[in-house]
Amino acid sequence: MLFLEYPKCTTCQKAKKWLSDNGFAVETRNIKEENPTYAELKAWHTQSGLPLKKFFNTSGLLYKSMQLKDKLPAMTEEEQLRLLATDGMLVKRPLLIAENAVLTGFREKEWYEVLKNK
Repeated sequence: MLFLEYPKCTTCQKAKKWLSDNGFAVETRNIKEENPTYAELKAWHTQSGLPLKKFFNTSGLLYKSMQLKDKLPAMTEEEQLRLLATDGMLVKRPLLIAENAVLTGFREKEWYEVLKNK
């Protein structure tokens, strides 16, 4: 599984510890230093079945400074994916890419439900 994180993010740290404590091995990637590509985001969005908005870090400073809350509704999915690929800090984290799922943000119950069947 691929675990995209911002190491200073406390939620990411909590999720990483939870994965380790529950015996899940992950390959980690710093989302700020190596942001997801357009192709990766497009594939993960398709695989996840989630609305694209779930991939945006809506509480992030960059999201707020760019006033994306107001701009996203007028953008096409293509434009949103291209925007997400420009900066890892726009992407919701942690992001876990598993064989059978894509999980955005850390919600322990949801992660357990999805990963216990893996």
